[in-house]
Amino acid sequence: MSIEPKKNLSENGWKTLLEVARASIRNGLEKGRALPVEAADYNAELQAIRASFVTLNKRGRLRGCIGHLEAMKPLIEDVAENAYSAAFRDPRFPPLSPHEYDELDIHLSVLTPAVPLPFESETDLIQQLRPGIDGLILVDGMARGTFLPSVWESLPKAEDFLRHLKRKAGLSENHWSETLEIHRYETEVFPD
Repeated sequence: MSIEPKKNLSENGWKTLLEVARASIRNGLEKGRALPVEAADYNAELQAIRASFVTLNKRGRLRGCIGHLEAMKPLIEDVAENAYSAAFRDPRFPPLSPHEYDELDIHLSVLTPAVPLPFESETDLIQQLRPGIDGLILVDGMARGTFLPSVWESLPKAEDFLRHLKRKAGLSENHWSETLEIHRYETEVFPD
């Protein structure tokens, strides 16, 4: 199995991922664990080593979001694990209850590999950001945080996006240091 940086999963691939995500949440409600999946049972695009996030919304509001920034396992397994974790392990929310299951909207994001974004200053960094396209990973010492590209919908200005990302990482909004690192990635999302 190789790391696949390409995007553009097939429509059938997305539908299968969505079905597995929903089944994994159902399995969590019934058996208390993620749906066990065997990557070899699926086609090559779902066996590729890719990183994903699963976002759960209920009545238009966030209900859970968990994922991986680095590709470590077959995409089909990553989605099954992240769907379960978004429903039951997101520390911001209580575990999903059975009566919430039918109200969930499930959104999947498959990430491209993150690449370092070189910059000389905060102004230079802000000028390089691509609203609506870039997901960012911020790292400075032990502080680490990420925003998926979908966060641009609620924070459309690059300055605000970066300030809020610093806060998410546990830093002050005005934090700046020579050791600050930013990595950029893109996502393909379903449903779009």
